[in-house]
Amino acid sequence: MRIYGFCSSALWKGGKTKIRRSHVTMSTYSDTIYALSSGVGRAGVAVVRVSGADAGTCLLQLCSLEKLPAARKATLRTVIHPKAKEVVDEALVLYFPQPRSFTGEDVAELHVHGSYAVVKSTLEALSAVDPEQGRRIRPAERGEFTRRAFENGRMDLTEVEGLADLIASETTEQRKQALKQMSGHLRQYYETWREQVKSCLAFAEAVIDFGEDVDESALLEILPTAAQVLAEMKTHLEDGRRGEIVRSGVKLAIIGPPNAGECNDLADT
Repeated sequence: MRIYGFCSSALWKGGKTKIRRSHVTMSTYSDTIYALSSGVGRAGVAVVRVSGADAGTCLLQLCSLEKLPAARKATLRTVIHPKAKEVVDEALVLYFPQPRSFTGEDVAELHVHGSYAVVKSTLEALSAVDPEQGRRIRPAERGEFTRRAFENGRMDLTEVEGLADLIASETTEQRKQALKQMSGHLRQYYETWREQVKSCLAFAEAVIDFGEDVDESALLEILPTAAQVLAEMKTHLEDGRRGEIVRSGVKLAIIGPPNAGECNDLADT
């Protein structure tokens, strides 16, 4: 199983980014992180996401607020650099208290204008926020928001991969397949098999542990369930790689002599 995540910061390359879980340490995991979550480049709106214990502190200092805005309600605020005291932009601000957020932590979002200068100044303003004592506020690593969502139980591995496929999708079928996976379609299969296998294992272990009091023929009772699980797994794996083909696309070559109508054939497809 691959684990993918996304962090549209200045390091974003526009593709899938593998999460290396060995990078997670107690110190970095307790940090508050921030990054550009929308695509890099000039746009009408850019979304800067902050996640961690000091996400609320960032809003208070950047927007000169005395208290946090109402949860999950967009409000228009002036973003001010906390050290230079200069206006950065007018932004829509949202606050998502834990655990009802993407990462499962306190999350803040700043919807600023999407120019390079505004985004750069917003990130610089976040770097100037004074966190609570003993904590850090830093730029997010690649995939760190999704990694935290996974670590906090907000997403499982199949949903993480579905999210990766959805962001990378280029066709309607890719989008549909990714959304289906994100909704827990694969998880339901795997959880059902897991529970059935656990039940069979528990029954078999009971026969082994209490063999003197249980007839070994009782093991035959789990054979239909085990055979059903095995058959379903084989059917799932022997699908002709349809899911992988939809995800990766099909390479097609139209070959023929010059001016034989290859371009027309391609246009007709």
